[in-house]
Amino acid sequence: MPYPIHRMRRYRKNKTLRRLFEETRLGPSDFVLPLFVAEGLPSAQAIPSMPGVQRHSFSSLVREASAARSLGIPAVLLFGLPRKKDAQARQAFNPNGVIQKAVRLLKREAPDLAVITDVCACEYTSHGHCGILAGKEVDNDKTLALLSKIALSHAAAGADMVAPSDMMDGRIAAIRKTLDQNDFSMTPILSYAAKFSTGFYGPFRDAADSAPAFGDRKTYQMPASNPREALREIELDIEEGADAVMVKPALTALDIIVRAKERFLAPLWAYHVSGEYAMIKAAGKLGWLDEEGAMAESLLAIKRAGADRIITYWAKEAAKLFK
Repeated sequence: MPYPIHRMRRYRKNKTLRRLFEETRLGPSDFVLPLFVAEGLPSAQAIPSMPGVQRHSFSSLVREASAARSLGIPAVLLFGLPRKKDAQARQAFNPNGVIQKAVRLLKREAPDLAVITDVCACEYTSHGHCGILAGKEVDNDKTLALLSKIALSHAAAGADMVAPSDMMDGRIAAIRKTLDQNDFSMTPILSYAAKFSTGFYGPFRDAADSAPAFGDRKTYQMPASNPREALREIELDIEEGADAVMVKPALTALDIIVRAKERFLAPLWAYHVSGEYAMIKAAGKLGWLDEEGAMAESLLAIKRAGADRIITYWAKEAAKLFK
């Protein structure tokens, strides 16, 4: 029956009742903290376009990762900035490269923290694209061999999970085969399965020094206009052996998260990306909105849409807020 028999405001009468009837809950274990580690840095270095986020030295990386773990955050996602770059991204699979060193360090100093590694070439190539070039285009099949070597080097260093972010066709199958053939069949793959081409990656490219030197990435990253194509990408990656799949960015692809959650059983992650973080930070600094409230609402929306885990630069702040 309608009002006055049913009064929806009864659920909201006070904080205790609002908590009791909460349908979507967040906690520290929902979050993964992305971290940038740079070769040769003596100490942490602020990233102007991402207030509160830093490029880390090896020592500050351990402190930041340990602080995250103490808050109940179960995992970090590592991005590396090498000293040297070349067209073949050789430092990406160097056994003594920046990510390989960082993984070994974290597994020694914070063994109960899950270490996930980004598998891509854009931070390591002199041209800034995500693979091996053939003229001005990325050669998909030659890049598969490169990505497989990178993933294998990360697994050998001790990574708990590898996360290819390049959007090449067939990369999950290629990486899975390489890992299995080298006794890493138990290393899971988190696939950036539906990674859209977007303006919201700008601050990340500043942080990782990974902007393309020419052109763009629209021939391999997805157009935002194509939800069915996104679902096909997710389905293909699961068929190729992905253990978990990711949608990126999160806030502008909530519909994709909803549809993927309904359709697939694989664990579903979402990346709350740098531009989504930076725009709320900037508006909060200007006093145009309540930063903490906007952050909380954004993360709840991603969880409500169906994300099992959220990769976010706000992981530490959110862990404190939702604890």
